[in-house]
Amino acid sequence: MKTSPTQQHLADALTVLKKLQDDGKSVIKSTELKRIQLSSLVKNGFLRQILKGWYMPSRPDEQMGDSTPWFAAMREFIAGYCTERFGDNWHVSPDLSLSLHAGSTLLPKQVTVHSPLAKNGTLSLPNGCSLFDYKAVESMTADKVTMVGTLRVLMPETALIKAPPSFYRNHARDAQIVLSGVRDVSTLLRELLEGGHSTIAGRLAGALRAVGRAEHADQILATMRSGGYMVTESNPFEELLPMNLLTHSESRHALRIRLMWHEMRQPVLELFPQEPGIPENIDLFMSRIEEQYQLDAYHSLSIEGYRVSDELISRVSRGDWNPENTREDSESRNAMAARGYWLAHNEVMATIRRIFSGANPGTAFRSDHAAWHRSLFSPSVDAGILSAVDLAGYRNAQVYIRNAAHVPPSKEAVREMMPELCDLLEAESSSAVRGVLGHFIFVYIHPYMDGNGRIGRFLMNAMLASGGFSWTIIPVERRREYMEALDAASYGGDIRQFAAFVRSCRVE
Repeated sequence: MKTSPTQQHLADALTVLKKLQDDGKSVIKSTELKRIQLSSLVKNGFLRQILKGWYMPSRPDEQMGDSTPWFAAMREFIAGYCTERFGDNWHVSPDLSLSLHAGSTLLPKQVTVHSPLAKNGTLSLPNGCSLFDYKAVESMTADKVTMVGTLRVLMPETALIKAPPSFYRNHARDAQIVLSGVRDVSTLLRELLEGGHSTIAGRLAGALRAVGRAEHADQILATMRSGGYMVTESNPFEELLPMNLLTHSESRHALRIRLMWHEMRQPVLELFPQEPGIPENIDLFMSRIEEQYQLDAYHSLSIEGYRVSDELISRVSRGDWNPENTREDSESRNAMAARGYWLAHNEVMATIRRIFSGANPGTAFRSDHAAWHRSLFSPSVDAGILSAVDLAGYRNAQVYIRNAAHVPPSKEAVREMMPELCDLLEAESSSAVRGVLGHFIFVYIHPYMDGNGRIGRFLMNAMLASGGFSWTIIPVERRREYMEALDAASYGGDIRQFAAFVRSCRVE
């Protein structure tokens, strides 16, 4: 069949777009495409406009209001737009600089950039976001600016001096991570003395002492006073954390997970009932879980976007699915997902039985979760849709969560965070905390390219079951509520909404 001119234009445009994406671009400028290519890609849903002249890749089947393309493109757009306006003479605000140095992947709804060339204007961006350009008094020298990803940020020492006192209250976790990583205060002292920052020196001394860096605090006080400055130490934090939390790990990423667990643990304990304990009749308990399988599989797979029918789940669980003889099944993504879910479910049930036999729940998860994940996708490997290499360990690329403001950490961070999560699960005495925080932090890390939601829900249920709690099914009809609760914990640090949501979904 002959290709129409319209189809050929789209094919040509997609070829150019693919080349741009292969080169690492997640933001496309109109000047990088011919007019007819741009028009074809926008018309067919492969590009969405950010603002005039700037576009982000999208998918034709994305719903209006889908935020995924924007959060995937946001950092690159801000970097490209600011560089086009200000050259190299810009950086993000001191508080955002510190948060990024602390390993945070979250950008505020309004990102502030500083530049002497700015005009104190606000630029509206997709999904309720904005960019405020603040007219700075002076340019930052090259030694005071560095890069975190695509964004220009202040060096930690400069950012600590310029950050407002409110940073220690509003972003205490990030402040503690940055301060706990300070190994030397020579650069800090140089800038404090050159600027005559006696008040800031007192605040930094108090903050460093609060995170267990007393020797650095004393050095700042002594040096400033020897320079003729009156310095009064003050602690800017509202709450002090146990010292062992801040000295446990050299990794800022692992430390972030540990601090989150510490901050969120008590609200979960307050919202969940007392755990029933390991059931006396384990076989009866397990049979009740099996009774919920079909319902659980339907909702867990549907939440991920698979079109799954009760008939398909029943066929898979009965063993009536035959990819060798049924072409429709062999080629069906939904059938692959259903079969994989059944295999993974069986692996999870085996893990729960090991826990009931005395295995530490966290240790069991550490040793078994890779097998859960492999089982999810083994039918696709058997059918030749995926390579076994695709299931070899954690992800090697950046991923984004559909319609979530949270952007998962880098692939490098994943390898530091996952052992920390397992350590926390092993050390935790409450099954409710293991279940709720285990699920939340697992999907926060998003260690795999695919299947994170399903593994996260399996983790939640295995940990809850370890304390005798009944199976928890998250209905697909409550997906929006589910995602909003996870986002509230990721973006705002409030775990209460998610803990209450999980409790409300438990099967009694």
